[in-house]
Amino acid sequence: MAVYTHLETADLHALMAEYDLGELVSFRGIDGGIENTNYFVTLNNKGVQSEYVLTLFEEFTMEDMPFFVELATWLADKGLPVPHPAKDKNGIALKKVKNKPAMLQNRFNGHHLSQSELTNAHCAAIGTKLAQFHVAAEDFFLKRTAHRGLYWWRRESLSITKHLSQDDAALLKEEVELFDQLLQEHGKHLPLSVIHGDLFHDNALFNGDEIDAIIDLYNSATAYMLFDLAIVANDWCANSDFQIDADKEQALLKAYAKVRPFTEHEHQAWQQMTQTAAMRFWLSRLIPAFGVEQEGRDSSEMVIKDPDELRTTLLFRRANPSTLPA
Repeated sequence: MAVYTHLETADLHALMAEYDLGELVSFRGIDGGIENTNYFVTLNNKGVQSEYVLTLFEEFTMEDMPFFVELATWLADKGLPVPHPAKDKNGIALKKVKNKPAMLQNRFNGHHLSQSELTNAHCAAIGTKLAQFHVAAEDFFLKRTAHRGLYWWRRESLSITKHLSQDDAALLKEEVELFDQLLQEHGKHLPLSVIHGDLFHDNALFNGDEIDAIIDLYNSATAYMLFDLAIVANDWCANSDFQIDADKEQALLKAYAKVRPFTEHEHQAWQQMTQTAAMRFWLSRLIPAFGVEQEGRDSSEMVIKDPDELRTTLLFRRANPSTLPA
């Protein structure tokens, strides 16, 4: 269970009184979240029930939040299927609940798929949507540095070394250095946008082969679009052994390129970017796996995901370079 902040019925009644959306019918915590607390909320407005998601942000301050409020609104206005914040009676979207930033957003009707259920068609669908996301966000008026980006992985890769085998410590160190080399060679030339930053398959909802929604935008930041695509490829195109299915990956990449063609520097940077994306999430899984405390979370309730899955993907990427379609 990943509900770090527990709410009572009285808390929900007090919050809903600030909106003009109807009366509270029910609410329940959502399992599986890693960084935030989420609740499904059902409201009744003059006999019509509607569904929302209430998110309490465990790591962000009120000052961090305007970026995410504005981004969700921006993307929704451009036709992207993302949750957008509801505004209260005074037109305010950002709330505070239990002294933590909170946001009430519309709930989509789509459903999750397991990784094993993903097909070439699903990979192509997310390729199209991710490219549309990037294009729509290129001229977004706010900028943000990723809170688990370059400076984070430089620092945390050193801190975690004492827990690792000699081989794993060397692997992590080399991957950090290889990305620094990538920056020197291509960094100034790789196109930027606001990226999703965490678009694993469980952050998408489906209706059949179609993407119903892209959710959980709270790792979004101004960064390389290619890095975002590599995150998606490493997860959506992985098989049961956490190696990459080449057919799924090509379906993803070709669909993406139809919306936003790749640059020459992106072609040259792709292989290392797939490795860096695997390294970043390997590292983020190693930290809780070794019981490193994280501010704002009860470690007894943390969702622990197997870091070896991403280590396997990283080793596969190093041994089996892939290329972007022409």
